[in-house]
Amino acid sequence: MLHVGSTSEAGVRMRGMRRFKADEDSISPVIATVLLLAITVTLTSVIIIMISGSITSAEKAAPLAEVSVSALDNGFQIVKFTSLNKHLDPDMVEFKLYNSTDPANGSITDFAGGADVYGRIGSTVAFHDRDALYTVNAGDYFIINATAAGSTDGNWHFRLFYFRSNSELAEVRLPAM
Repeated sequence: MLHVGSTSEAGVRMRGMRRFKADEDSISPVIATVLLLAITVTLTSVIIIMISGSITSAEKAAPLAEVSVSALDNGFQIVKFTSLNKHLDPDMVEFKLYNSTDPANGSITDFAGGADVYGRIGSTVAFHDRDALYTVNAGDYFIINATAAGSTDGNWHFRLFYFRSNSELAEVRLPAM
């Protein structure tokens, strides 16, 4: 009798499995896998977009810069970055040398990475990249030939602007010679 009961249990199990396989309301394993992959890809994309948005906004934050200015006895003026919280692209750092009493007359505007400025000797304004990494950072400096620029009278300003964040880095009055 024990043998007969176990046979009928096996028959019930088999009927139950047939009914499960024949059930058309269930989701096939292939469709379930595709749905799980689609949900995973969607969630991953949302997370990446959120992270990239925060990185982009942090990159465009205005850099904090401090500069010092000095006049040398040989007719040159030096504007040096004494502190800068991040490395900047020289092609995005614009300088403007202008007379505060007559801004339109004799002003010079260029970029730190300009061909006539970056690492040039003998230019009216030259930028010297102290570590030669093609970046603007603390310790780098501009040399201004005050005689050639006409900035010897103490009325001239040197303004630095960073285009990537659309912010002014610094503006200083150049000392009289």
